Amino acid sequence: MTPPPADGSRDRRIEDPTNLWIIHPASRALLPRALRLGISANAVSVAGLVTGALAALAYYRGLPLLGLLLCAGWLIADGLDGMIARATKTASALGRFLDGLCDHGVFALLYIALAASVGTGEAWAFALAAAAFHAVQSSIYEGERTRYHRRTRGLPRPPASAVTANGLVRFYDLFANALDRVGAPADAALDQVPGLRGRYAALAVPPMRLMALEAANARVIAIFVAVLLGNPYLFWGFEIVVQSIVLVAAVLWHRRAENRINRAAGMAAAPSTSLNRELGLE
Repeated sequence: MTPPPADGSRDRRIEDPTNLWIIHPASRALLPRALRLGISANAVSVAGLVTGALAALAYYRGLPLLGLLLCAGWLIADGLDGMIARATKTASALGRFLDGLCDHGVFALLYIALAASVGTGEAWAFALAAAAFHAVQSSIYEGERTRYHRRTRGLPRPPASAVTANGLVRFYDLFANALDRVGAPADAALDQVPGLRGRYAALAVPPMRLMALEAANARVIAIFVAVLLGNPYLFWGFEIVVQSIVLVAAVLWHRRAENRINRAAGMAAAPSTSLNRELGLE
């Protein structure tokens, strides 16, 4: 099994394949030049927003291939801003908020473009519903992925109260990490028995791989297909129905893995074979 990267980037075991082989390699290729030019992570986030806006315009004009290429440029910028922040040690709560705002802003523009291309009240209603579902799904996914990385790397849990005084940042962090309270017993179990972290990863990788479908990449592909087929309703149905089913299934699967870890922590004094049997690893 591939170990988590040592540089603080995302764990390859749970990453979207298009990120592994296309988006992140392109971002890494641009990183040295961005550092030489002194381009900030926040500037790249804003540039990604502009690129995403152009993609929305392309889809509105009925140019799906151009829209897909511009969306790929936005995803590359979305990966690059985090790489710059880590390389320059300039990560901040404001940067996280700006990154999330730009991501949601791009999709908001894409939804507007699709609804405007249809031009009916029903289309606008579907677009608004899809946007609402997307906001909830993405926030839950980001919280689950952050929790997984924190646990597998043995990092401490974040403080209960927000550090920043910015109300918008506090609200964003609180919403994105809403499931932390549910996962608190598993956090405590892993703190109590650190040797269970590897077993937790073995149990959590499959649901987190499924949850990778909640990343922006799957939605970008779905939008391209829907516009190519001339039916934006296909994307809205994918967002509202398919993505919701995937998320619920993956979150419940992840909770099941946590419950096994909780039980295993209570059996820490038992023989190793009993622990393996409890975790389903024999």
